[in-house]
Amino acid sequence: MSTPGGEAITAEGLEALKAELHELETTARADIAKRISFARDMGDLKENAEYHIAKEDQGHLETKILRLQERLRNAVVVEASGTDVVGFGSTVTVRDETSGKEATYTIVGPTEADASAGKLSAESPVAIALVGAKAGDTVEVQTPRGGRPMAVLRIG
Repeated sequence: MSTPGGEAITAEGLEALKAELHELETTARADIAKRISFARDMGDLKENAEYHIAKEDQGHLETKILRLQERLRNAVVVEASGTDVVGFGSTVTVRDETSGKEATYTIVGPTEADASAGKLSAESPVAIALVGAKAGDTVEVQTPRGGRPMAVLRIG
């Protein structure tokens, strides 16, 4: 989900990106520098596979760091919309009316999504159906097999 000013993200997601960037800029860079130094000490660099692999890894790491820095520059923290209506950042408990199973989800930006952790992309069919709903509402989630009713049990 993007906003006119950049990529929508939760405050938690922003902190996770900052922590990842810090890890890459400190620990990962230092580890690769050690590998390069070790490989360089092994002698002739022309046919030194360890050196070339470490240099390639360094290039990949620097690219990843640049991409993370760009994402952080463009990140727009969107606060949860409260507990009255489901919106970006909301944590909502639902019941699938077909199976009877309950689940709790947090609506997040696409780059934060992690279904196994209950974090749904705001662009997912479930989130699209839930946004704007109130506790007690039943929404219709559009799936390839047709609509699937979900009851909103709690928000917050």
